[in-house]
Amino acid sequence: MAIRVENLFVNYHKLAVLWDVSFTVPQGGLMMAIVGPNGAGKSTLLKSLLGLVDTLSGSVDLLGAPLAEVRSKIAYVPQRGSVDWDFPITAFEVVLMGRYGRLGWFGRLKKADKEAAMHALELVSMSAFADRQIGELSGGQQQRLFIARALVQNADLLLLDEPFAGVDLATEKALVSLLKHLRSEGKTIVAVHHDLPTVKEYFDWALLLNTRVLGCGPVNEVFTADTIAQTFGKNAPLFAETANLSAKVQQGL
Repeated sequence: MAIRVENLFVNYHKLAVLWDVSFTVPQGGLMMAIVGPNGAGKSTLLKSLLGLVDTLSGSVDLLGAPLAEVRSKIAYVPQRGSVDWDFPITAFEVVLMGRYGRLGWFGRLKKADKEAAMHALELVSMSAFADRQIGELSGGQQQRLFIARALVQNADLLLLDEPFAGVDLATEKALVSLLKHLRSEGKTIVAVHHDLPTVKEYFDWALLLNTRVLGCGPVNEVFTADTIAQTFGKNAPLFAETANLSAKVQQGL
């Protein structure tokens, strides 16, 4: 399994953020969306998988092992709002950071590492911006940059927190195409995603979350009108549109 979570509980100031969360995700060649309303615990779940937040109880295995044993095989793309874009670092240097996990305590970056970083920038059409300070990049360019860092890391599991937030439609389509290419190479990609009408277009699996798991599995099986209603509530602004879309897809219209 790429991810195995059992009985995970997370609280913030005595308020339950994740409650008895359990699910599994198979490894290799798969893209899964984590969907749910604001405050549902989606970003917290990703951070819990990575050990970035304290948990009350529960267990997490990634790629069949505890995090400490496979950390170098996991890439994380955070929300753009959590990054200090004023930090004096170039796009090339950010991507090169993806190679640090391979170096060990006393390792030194080699020519091959720098070549790999430039190649990753080329793959995401960012080589022309290699020397640009990261704050000078557009939102879409910043997202491409962090995906390039994941590429150069050669991770088997990619965890992305709202990778399409704040980018135009053309950039979103380009990012989806790149992620699907990674999927074709056997990578497992898990992304927090907000645009419900595109879930079935972009992803193979879905995890519906609202403090607890309401459904997890192949998107055509779990992303239904019933589970969407349970996750978002019948008064959610997008519920009617999404339920109608799901019904059409199920009817083959």
